[in-house]
Amino acid sequence: MTDAHFNAAGVQQIIQDRVAVITGAGSGIGRASAQILARHGAIIVSSDLDLASAEQTADLICSAGGRATSIEADVCQDAALEKLIGYTIEKFGRLDILHSHAGIQVEGTLEQINPDGMDASWQLNVRAHFVAARLTVPHMKRQGGGSIVITASNSGVQLDREMIGYATSKHAVVAMARQIALDYARHNIRVNALCPGWVDTPFNAPFMKQMGGRAQLECYVKEQIPMARWASAEEVAEAALFLASDRSSFMTGQALVIDGGECLR
Repeated sequence: MTDAHFNAAGVQQIIQDRVAVITGAGSGIGRASAQILARHGAIIVSSDLDLASAEQTADLICSAGGRATSIEADVCQDAALEKLIGYTIEKFGRLDILHSHAGIQVEGTLEQINPDGMDASWQLNVRAHFVAARLTVPHMKRQGGGSIVITASNSGVQLDREMIGYATSKHAVVAMARQIALDYARHNIRVNALCPGWVDTPFNAPFMKQMGGRAQLECYVKEQIPMARWASAEEVAEAALFLASDRSSFMTGQALVIDGGECLR
């Protein structure tokens, strides 16, 4: 039995001293994930397209007694991802957790979405996760394992009306996570897809626009989700912690859905 570590607030440090890179950490689920991992002992590399937002996340963590640093990263640029992973290894010597979170919503049916919108969906929702994982895996192999959490969506296990770019890319990234998990399980590298449903963050702007405003979206959530409410970013972050930590030590290649029962309808 290993000794349990607790912080000053009495929170058990289940990922004590593990180094965690989080993309899209500047707001919403990404920020909540960074904060909860830090509370449980991880050293956070907070990255975001907006450096000020990444810095703010790191500052929030440090002011709460955690450990974090920040770096700007446009995950659609391979060079930026290479810099992010390289910076992490140079500074900390290892990389234990990758939460590849950054994503995009582009609304529209086949006739409404243009090819650029479809390309943007694929670039950010699939390819960026591929490149981040590809850069991370060699380091995890060398150190004997690690956990990769890729944010997909419950749209990766069901379909959304008039969201062909989003649904297609999210189905693809779930399949990719499963394939990586199968190929690298023997290296003690676990890979799982985090699949949130409706979470009350600015990420919903395209859906809100499509539905005609906040009030209409609120009605949709109340009527279509069996639990009749949004999730909070913190609720989804709890699942990210589970996947990142040894609490899910025999779990890989799974799509963990947190959607209040929406996919059951």
